[in-house]
Amino acid sequence: MKRRDVLRGLGVSLGLPLFEGWRLPQARAAAGGVATTASGAPLRMAFVYFPNGAQQQNWFPTETGERLTLSPTLEPLGELQSEVQLIGGLDHIHATAGPDGAGDHARANATFLTGARATKTAGANIHVGQSIDQLAAQQLQGVTRFASLELSCDAVRKSGGCDSGYSCAYQYNLSWRTATQPMTPETNPRAVFERLFGLVPGSAEARAARLSPHEQRSLLDRVLEDARELRQQLSASDRRKLDEYLHSTRDIERRLAEAANFPVPEPPQGVPPPEGIPANYADHLQLMFDMLALALQTDATRVATLLMAADGSNRAFPELGIPEGHHYLTHNQHEPDKHHKVGQIDQFYMTHFARFLRQLADARDPDGNSVLHNSMIVYGGGIGDGNRHNHDNLPVVLAGHGGGTLRPGRYHSGRGIPMTNLYLSMLERMGIEGVRHFGDSTGPFEHV
Repeated sequence: MKRRDVLRGLGVSLGLPLFEGWRLPQARAAAGGVATTASGAPLRMAFVYFPNGAQQQNWFPTETGERLTLSPTLEPLGELQSEVQLIGGLDHIHATAGPDGAGDHARANATFLTGARATKTAGANIHVGQSIDQLAAQQLQGVTRFASLELSCDAVRKSGGCDSGYSCAYQYNLSWRTATQPMTPETNPRAVFERLFGLVPGSAEARAARLSPHEQRSLLDRVLEDARELRQQLSASDRRKLDEYLHSTRDIERRLAEAANFPVPEPPQGVPPPEGIPANYADHLQLMFDMLALALQTDATRVATLLMAADGSNRAFPELGIPEGHHYLTHNQHEPDKHHKVGQIDQFYMTHFARFLRQLADARDPDGNSVLHNSMIVYGGGIGDGNRHNHDNLPVVLAGHGGGTLRPGRYHSGRGIPMTNLYLSMLERMGIEGVRHFGDSTGPFEHV
């Protein structure tokens, strides 16, 4: 069966998951072998960032080895233990102060995917380095609908000063097209949904689809006729897969509609209020992870980033009964109350990541493996311990099997290894050749 990318109807398109009946060898050939597994299924890479480091004693297990023992912070990964590996000893030396003084949070964000030192400036002369996701995306132009996808659950800032003389562009952007041009992330799940499903976010057409009484039907309602025709061509197992996918998509539509109904504060004069961003941070995270899962499952992209919160975030967590700010709590953690609350926040972020991984584990690719099996998902941050502001022994989880090229279920701990060495190894598995050096790398990371 020839691959169909989308369902179409009434001016919209709905991306489809990969069905078993699609011809994988042809798909591999069409992609030139880049970002595909040995079987021809898509191979994805994504990077998820959490802020302010991690409580080291609650993050790292006491022993390394071929069987990963889950620490308190990693407990939400329980049923996914064989799908993830924990890596210790990875460093970002260019996030350290060096001659630049204060500004660890801005440097942590800026260096995380670039491995480069950010020029200390709050002006227009920003400079750091191309990020690893954009290096990969350059090689994937034309392979998927979107070469990459950049998401954030924090503010969008590209100018002004934010951290001890560093531009806000460093602190609020993970992805960099070039050394001087950050990729602006999307924070509105409604806009991501519209982009994935064929509407231009913010366009008159998209707004009419949301607001016009005549067009109040969901996107799904407008592609159902095409879905019925496609369903007749599918095997029984692929029909079930299509039904499950359409059901989950309608559930996301429902939650987006609910989010849009929340009251928002009166905006400053001339600034339109946001649409589709839930008032509750946990709901915002969940929806953005849902968008990321949809994008990977439907092969809309094979490269993505999600900034859960910018480093230095001082967000409070009333949903956890924590009125204090996260950044404030990470300092002086020898105080039992602060120590306990930071542990709760670390586990909060991990719980959302684990839920996302379960979505990928439940979704199947045409080769019979899960989307998670055919992925490499990095979860980590640019600060080791929030109390110390160090940038060595970073907290890093690598999820997925990389299409069978990774060995999850383990804990490996080295010492003084550039984080960029891991990125080089990921590029190799993506089939991107000719990259011998990236950022401060010293060679591929051989232990994954």
